Amino acid sequence: MRALIQRVSNASVTVEGKVIGEIGPGLLILICAMAGDTAEQGTKLAAKISKLRIFKDNDGKMNRSLIDTGGEALVVSQFTLAADTSRGNRPGFSTAAPPHEGNRLYEDFAQDLRDLGITVATGQFGADMSVVLTNDGPVTIWMDDQA
Repeated sequence: MRALIQRVSNASVTVEGKVIGEIGPGLLILICAMAGDTAEQGTKLAAKISKLRIFKDNDGKMNRSLIDTGGEALVVSQFTLAADTSRGNRPGFSTAAPPHEGNRLYEDFAQDLRDLGITVATGQFGADMSVVLTNDGPVTIWMDDQA
């Protein structure tokens, strides 16, 4: 699985003019299931993200995790993270998991975070979504399940 993580002061996702998910301080996690990914890889990635020390401590150093801060997570499916731009000008997405599998892995990933005690809001798989965020820092980190 592949994720783009942004530390945020707040974030929301809207579908057809209706806010379907929003959080306060925490992480916006754009997530993409890649072809051949497993639920176990998603579980491992969720655990790693939950413990990633990217929040400031009392000395202003990035030394606290999402779990440490009690922050929330907004998880949004983002198949374009699988973009292959190596040939031509039009990205290819053949390395993304098929939609039915991608949706299952996306839902499993969000549940894995919930199982770790994190409050999770989500987008809507496959929908045309509008995501609004206030990036805190800014802190933006790219992760693959191998990380």
